[in-house]
Amino acid sequence: MMIHRPVLLKEAVDLLVTKDDGLYIDGTLGAGGHAAEILKRLGAEGRLIGIDRDSEILEKARERLGGDARVVLHHGAFDEWLDDEAKGGLKADGLLLDLGVSSLQFDEGGRGFSFAKDGPLDMRMDASAGETAAEYLERVPEKELETVLKEFGEERFARRIAREVIHVRRQETIETTARLAAIVARAVPRGAWPKRIHPATRTFQALRIAVNRELERLERVLKMAPSILKPGGRMAVISYHSLEDRRVKVAFAEGERAGIWKKLTKKPVVPSEDEVRENPRSRSAKLRVAEYTGVAA
Repeated sequence: MMIHRPVLLKEAVDLLVTKDDGLYIDGTLGAGGHAAEILKRLGAEGRLIGIDRDSEILEKARERLGGDARVVLHHGAFDEWLDDEAKGGLKADGLLLDLGVSSLQFDEGGRGFSFAKDGPLDMRMDASAGETAAEYLERVPEKELETVLKEFGEERFARRIAREVIHVRRQETIETTARLAAIVARAVPRGAWPKRIHPATRTFQALRIAVNRELERLERVLKMAPSILKPGGRMAVISYHSLEDRRVKVAFAEGERAGIWKKLTKKPVVPSEDEVRENPRSRSAKLRVAEYTGVAA
């Protein structure tokens, strides 16, 4: 199993934390790597709220951070939790989102995020709630599946893959990661297979995004972020593919034109060559940070 390493750790925390007595929110706590670094920058009066949808990983973070009286941890989706707290008047000095799947989730075959290890086709960030990827594939219409693969996976063979999935579905339930990967590989022409990634990579990304409503949740938080930040508070977002990064880029740019945000990263911050060498999964990461001006959205 690959050791979990927080991506763009110093870069993100350097730009996020401005007050040692501030309140900071890690909306995608994971194993607590970024949170632990934030706590190093905070004094006795500082506070950290950590949120994660994955109860198993939240327990790992609790073991790592739970003894610190400055920390409060919550199980749930960051958009839902932040919406509830915004209505209650929460005001923070910083909000961090490290999007995507953690190495701990990705390497666990039983979670269904990867075809590297065969396992149940689940893909839920929160294994206690919602529809699995297998259940989704059992009911989704062909045209909708094609759209999901095209929009969320940027898959050029979306139509062929959707047609093959529906064909197989009529004969059997697609229940495992290996079975789905084989179906996709058969649908994509052999000469068109990507050189560096498995032909099912984009399909798995698209299904994960759909099952967890990842882009919808990101867009919701980007809209509500000014309402939960104090003037001068900062939002830092680490994304791993163009679909996420494009939404963050547009939201910060539109907010800057409206006087709501001041962008602190004119171009996204990317991992150094050393970080990519030590943690290959960081290679696609992009960090964007903006500061809330205090102007109402």
